[in-house]
Amino acid sequence: QVQLVESGGGLVQAGGSLRLSCAASGTIFRINAMGWYRQYPGKQRELVAGITSGGSTNYADSVKGRFTISRDNAKNTVYLQMNSLKPEDTAVYYCNVDIRPTGWAWACENWGQGTQVTVSS
Repeated sequence: QVQLVESGGGLVQAGGSLRLSCAASGTIFRINAMGWYRQYPGKQRELVAGITSGGSTNYADSVKGRFTISRDNAKNTVYLQMNSLKPEDTAVYYCNVDIRPTGWAWACENWGQGTQVTVSS
């Protein structure tokens, strides 16, 4: 069984910064891709940023140049550094981690519990 624990959300003024963390624990053989999604009320989750096991990254156009995703494989943790935050970044942010629990099992997606990010104007 795998658990993902997110932290780092909160309230910040426009132009400010926040850093989100998502730590995976439990039965983990290998972690593949890791990513962050966000969800606006009444909308589907959308990809914000992703990072492969090799360190390649991709970003939604709306956050390019402002957000940076990174990972610490030794800690099974993915981060999202968010700078120059805008009110339209206000949403619930979820981490998504593709984990292979054992050497003989398929990898599957796991979701964090979500953390609220609120940017005031």
